[in-house]
Amino acid sequence: MGEQKKGNAQEQDLNQILKNRREKLKNLQDAGKDPFQITKYDATHHSAEIKANYAELEGKEVSVAGRMMFKRVMGKASFCNVQDLQGSIQVYVARDCIGEDSYKDFKKYDIGDIVGVKGEVFTTKTGEISIHASELILLSKSLQVLPEKFHGLTNTDLRYRQRYVDLIMNPESKETFIKRSQIIKEIRRFLDGRGFMEVETPMLVSNAGGAAARPFETHYNALDEDVKLRISLELYLKRLIVGGLERVYEIGRVFRNEGVDTRHNPEFTLMELYQAYTDYEGMMELTESMFRYLAETVCGSSKITYNGIEIDLGKPFVRLTMNDAIKKYAGVDFDAVETLEEARKIAKEHHIEYEERHTKGEIINLFFEEYCEKELIQPTFIMDHPLDISPLTKKKPSDPEKVERFELFINTWEMCNAYSELNDPIDQRERFAAQDAAFAAGNEEANHTDEDFLNALEIGMPPTGGIGYGIDRLVMLLTDSVAIRDVLLFPTMRSTEK
Repeated sequence: MGEQKKGNAQEQDLNQILKNRREKLKNLQDAGKDPFQITKYDATHHSAEIKANYAELEGKEVSVAGRMMFKRVMGKASFCNVQDLQGSIQVYVARDCIGEDSYKDFKKYDIGDIVGVKGEVFTTKTGEISIHASELILLSKSLQVLPEKFHGLTNTDLRYRQRYVDLIMNPESKETFIKRSQIIKEIRRFLDGRGFMEVETPMLVSNAGGAAARPFETHYNALDEDVKLRISLELYLKRLIVGGLERVYEIGRVFRNEGVDTRHNPEFTLMELYQAYTDYEGMMELTESMFRYLAETVCGSSKITYNGIEIDLGKPFVRLTMNDAIKKYAGVDFDAVETLEEARKIAKEHHIEYEERHTKGEIINLFFEEYCEKELIQPTFIMDHPLDISPLTKKKPSDPEKVERFELFINTWEMCNAYSELNDPIDQRERFAAQDAAFAAGNEEANHTDEDFLNALEIGMPPTGGIGYGIDRLVMLLTDSVAIRDVLLFPTMRSTEK
């Protein structure tokens, strides 16, 4: 009962605080000082700029704008802290400098209010760089109460649902998203330097292909047609290679109707690029160079740390075929396995669960997922996948059961997926037919025949290397973030209205 009374009292206190804030706003409005009537404020500097350039700015007038996060009133002089994009700065507020009326107003301001401050830069007796305010203006009234801090599991959900509060209260969260923006900017800079052209392709499609995933479905009212949200960027970008745009890339949202966990969100950011007249070897060189470049430019070193483990992006990345990886970590040599029956027998012996519809290549992939992925901490290219699980990839001339494909693994995660792209329209039609049959047999993630794409291939596509990168997972790696939700500003959440 005591806890319940305490909770009720806290709720009543909060309600009174919220009521007081609205009353303060009304009093301001009645006095003709409505902060919501202010349309702009000219800030000359941010907090970190002032601190970094103190030698030049000491004694000079600056103006800053931001959220008041701390206030201490001491008679005729007070202190407050103003937080902006770059951090926070202390402000010394004296009645004789800003005027009696302004000082009275300031004393009634609340933590969370947004203010504009003008004044001279100086250092306090304790050595803190500050602004001696000559003007302090309320720019926006906060009618809610900020939490003291976010902590514990109970508030994790709130951090994701109310990201705006998380960004205010947690500097490290803000820094993650600033870094995410830098990563994407540097990706563009890297690709632009290699002659790539950024393009945009449709999100609403009649045939969602290019990946093994279940699509979201919706209805186009104007055309009275069912359409799907794209699950990849591949098939449209390849059409552009056919059209003669030799190096193209797109960074965009894709949508997959599947589960949510620490590494998966149904709506996520994918980057795909395609380069004519190269193959998967060219894509390996590009990938290794780009990851190294991003680590050095964004993190300051080719050696990064994730969850306490050092990952070296400066060394040449390891290269292993999928079968060699399985041989290394599971002790099974699938190059010596010729039939599906043999593969099933080995799977049973190793307690690998498979379905009747699974092919030999799919069983090989199940072995890789079970035994190998967890071992791949340092950057490793896994190459030469089975043909059965690669419907859009060129066969290896030396071994037609395998394809020219690789996935890059870092920290046990698949970071990208790349091919020497299949450009034979006759072979591609046969692969699509096999995918249609797989869908009919119960594989909801199988591709479907795309006649317009086949027509594009019949027009003629040059030899091409292509690759897809999960941008969110890359950001997780470079920001040492535990979950994909930590690098998505607004992750998918279950509705609270259910």
